[in-house]
Amino acid sequence: MARIETKTEPMVINFGPHHPSMHGCFRIVVTLDGEDVMDCEPVIGYLHRGMEKIAENRTNIMYVPYVSRWDYYGGMFNEAVTVNAVEKLANVSIPKRASYIRVIMLELARIVNHLLWLGPFVGDTGAQTPIFYTLRDREMILDLFEAATGYRMVNNNYFRIGGVAVDLPYGWMDKCEEFCNYFAPKIDEYEKLITNNPIFRRRVEGVGVLQRFRLLCNTVFLLALSYQSFQIWGCTS
Repeated sequence: MARIETKTEPMVINFGPHHPSMHGCFRIVVTLDGEDVMDCEPVIGYLHRGMEKIAENRTNIMYVPYVSRWDYYGGMFNEAVTVNAVEKLANVSIPKRASYIRVIMLELARIVNHLLWLGPFVGDTGAQTPIFYTLRDREMILDLFEAATGYRMVNNNYFRIGGVAVDLPYGWMDKCEEFCNYFAPKIDEYEKLITNNPIFRRRVEGVGVLQRFRLLCNTVFLLALSYQSFQIWGCTS
């Protein structure tokens, strides 16, 4: 029996900025052929909310809480680049302990944000179980943030020009070390849940393939960028 083929016209869909996955950050105009994305046009600029103008009427300390809204995933990083700019321009020295605390906070922020990406990403492909595991472990880092800064997710308001707002509370480092020891084996747990999950693999295999040469070049670039970032954050020892 001959197969009946149907021809469909490409469909142009506006995705964002007011979409649950966009949060007002940006917009994408996609051209679809069925479920296949034929073209994608990103439209940036929706995140800009006049922060520079606001800064003109704020002191340095008053302005730090605003910058968390640049990217609610990376509130700590936004605070870091804000105070680093002043420190570099004014040649402000940073105590070694404050430098170490900054790096610890930023590394925890990096992990907590990757967890918030990983679970929902796998969930979007159809495998819903891993998100409960990533959110479980993410809460432990948010507990550490709350103990040190008083806030869990977005507006930590912890970085200051020349250091941090307050020292770490008593017992915080012990709790942080406990989390590190707890979390390392969980990576293997994620691997078992995700890597060979048939639902996940059917949705991602063969999509966005990178050439080997390009991948190696990007890896070298990211390693160099990471080294530079540590210097920018103030960890010079």
